[in-house]
Amino acid sequence: MKIEPAKALRGHIAVPGDKSISHRAVLVGAIGDGETLIEGFGRSADTESTLAAVRRLGVTVHEDEIDTIRVEGAGLRGLREPARPIDCGNSGTTLRLLAGILAGQAGRFELSGDESLRRRPMDRVAEPLAQMGAKVETADGMPPLVVEGGELHGIRYELPVASAQVKSCVLHAGLYAQGRTTVVEPVPTRDHTERLLAAAGAPVTRRQGRVSVGPVERLRLGQISVPGDFSAAAPFIVAATLLPGSELTIHDIGLNPTRTGLLDVLERMGARVTIFHRQRSGGEPIGDIEVHSAELTATALRAEEIPRLVDELPLFALAAACARGESRVEGARELRVKETDRIETVTTALRGLGIRIVPRDDGFRVRGVPTRPRGGAVSSQGDHRIAILGAVAGLVSSKGVALEGAEAVAVSFPGFFELLDSVTQR
Repeated sequence: MKIEPAKALRGHIAVPGDKSISHRAVLVGAIGDGETLIEGFGRSADTESTLAAVRRLGVTVHEDEIDTIRVEGAGLRGLREPARPIDCGNSGTTLRLLAGILAGQAGRFELSGDESLRRRPMDRVAEPLAQMGAKVETADGMPPLVVEGGELHGIRYELPVASAQVKSCVLHAGLYAQGRTTVVEPVPTRDHTERLLAAAGAPVTRRQGRVSVGPVERLRLGQISVPGDFSAAAPFIVAATLLPGSELTIHDIGLNPTRTGLLDVLERMGARVTIFHRQRSGGEPIGDIEVHSAELTATALRAEEIPRLVDELPLFALAAACARGESRVEGARELRVKETDRIETVTTALRGLGIRIVPRDDGFRVRGVPTRPRGGAVSSQGDHRIAILGAVAGLVSSKGVALEGAEAVAVSFPGFFELLDSVTQR
């Protein structure tokens, strides 16, 4: 696919529902009492994996509309042992969050996925679950992950690496444990799990740097409206910032502060971003984002900032390439265990466009020039974040980008290219 250069982005759009919240709402609904209505469900290959997983565990899911689903809860301990392994596709969120729930169920459960997922580390969830009393097996620290539920006891677990998925796994298991379970974070990570569990009736306590949950008799979520996914809005925000004359409004976006680190960084670099129509829905802050083009200056990202924009770091690298001066990212080694080694894939992609980027063990350095990148060719290597990076790079380049593996975008954002075309002026 050839992505041609654009003059500007102009107009009004809405993006699909937040995937992180959608995953969690389905899982909490599956072990809740009664029916959970999820409106604004973020449809993607990953959230489809979560729907398929709970169905394999005996949960009935009704798909009334493409973004409206109903989950008939099986109750806290009502999930059934399936005859075959549960295929989580490419979704690490599905596998890790579900593992915590299955630790409290009766039976033996095997969780696996595609080739990419089977290369991703799972000891980080296996270890705390074993400490709580579950029987857990991995294949040399990677999937398949086998969980046998047992009598669980609460623990105090200090995350060795900031990870919302690991935190959520342990909190899910804590619903079934005797005593309280506490997770201590080195830096804050996205907190959708805590918000949803509290909304469903779980005894969640939050203090600076830690979150605790106690055992429950039942959960009931009822109804939830999922806001637009900030990660889905991010490529539009970056493109509109970099293309002169752009004026773009993105409506009903989730503004959870644990997710919007990119906004803070771009504003530090000189971006012109305005948030208005602020409100709350389902315990989550939402609002509209208006973006005008701006000239950027370089900045440095510190390790404590990374969890709030870890998925947007490829787009930050592109913004840094168009800023004046040298930008640095450190403390982002987690990028090396995503769908690809994103430090290397981002470096390869941007170097191919004439951008000066140097990889580091835990990040990268970018020497920015306030002009359009040359353009060239980008291979997504099957990673949807790299495919989106290539698409945005094509818009802001001088000669366009030949994007190989553009179909990877469908994993996270079906309809991305159509939505992009709707606001692109050439």
